[in-house]
Amino acid sequence: MLQTQKVLFMLITKQPILKRFWYPVLPIAQLTADKPQPFQLLGQKIALWLGVDGQPAAVVDYCCHRSAQLSKGVVIDGCVRCPYHGWSFNAEGTCVHVPQLDRELLPKTYQVAAFPCVEKYGYVWVCLDQNPLHPIPAIPEVADPSFRMIPEFYETWKVGGLRVIENSFDSAHGHFVHASSWGDQSNPVPPPIDEIEETDTGFVMKHWVEVLNPDLQKKNLGIGSEKTVRTNERTWYMPFARTLKIQYPNGLIHLIFTAYTPIDDQTSQLVQFCLRNDTEADAKAADIIAFDRQVTQEDRDVLETTDFDAPLALAEEQHMASDKPGIIMRHRLAALLRAHGEVEQRLPAIG
Repeated sequence: MLQTQKVLFMLITKQPILKRFWYPVLPIAQLTADKPQPFQLLGQKIALWLGVDGQPAAVVDYCCHRSAQLSKGVVIDGCVRCPYHGWSFNAEGTCVHVPQLDRELLPKTYQVAAFPCVEKYGYVWVCLDQNPLHPIPAIPEVADPSFRMIPEFYETWKVGGLRVIENSFDSAHGHFVHASSWGDQSNPVPPPIDEIEETDTGFVMKHWVEVLNPDLQKKNLGIGSEKTVRTNERTWYMPFARTLKIQYPNGLIHLIFTAYTPIDDQTSQLVQFCLRNDTEADAKAADIIAFDRQVTQEDRDVLETTDFDAPLALAEEQHMASDKPGIIMRHRLAALLRAHGEVEQRLPAIG
């Protein structure tokens, strides 16, 4: 009789090296200069706000006095004020005002941890370490005047980071998971991957696929045929971000950026926007979002049924040829851990 054993896999919140990456956490439009906002990144609670210079700031969501959440307080003159006793901290985490003490008497130990924090692409990015391993992904099309940017989704998914980013490079799932949008179950075998080139920050994967072209997409693409061909360039940015650059036969480019920011071991914050070399007159942003919403929801419906994360050891799951990108991801992440003196942190097996 086949014995089954439930194994819970990599605990990303327990891998210190993952704190050395940049993650988008909030749309910049959600930050104000008078009220801090909370977020949880890799299990770390943080408080974010806009300083007097309009730049975002991030500190640990924990007052060093009596542990109250700073995000429950207010922002005054660019500093976050604790709701408990009124202690105020600047963007560097230094306490600059205690109502019960003269300023010159403030001990240097009155300090909370602050994190690197910047705005890019309309989102606030945070790194939980002062020495990020890599820069924020560069997307040249953002600055290209022939492209328009369309913000799409900002939502929480009950799925782990590795499991969901691996799905973004899985060329075999589309004809089944996306059968209601663009998949063609009569042609389930994906064409071979043309190329995978590894980079310092991940890899670039190139391939093509023939897809169904439903009515909404006919409008969005300006292509009237029942099927069309996508030429795809997918870029993985370690650990949990990607771009998908789709080129259609008529020259239209639809580029999607997606980050699966790890809230905790089981939960990811999806951040997605797209860029296109067309105009609102060519295709309405609302229609583009509607189609991408359908596709994204199809992925979510399946992914939230999977184990919350994936094992780095290949022997613990079964594989096929189209899983090559995910296998490379697991190898690269395992190598990253080894290079920094870490081992995969896991929960014990459950029989």
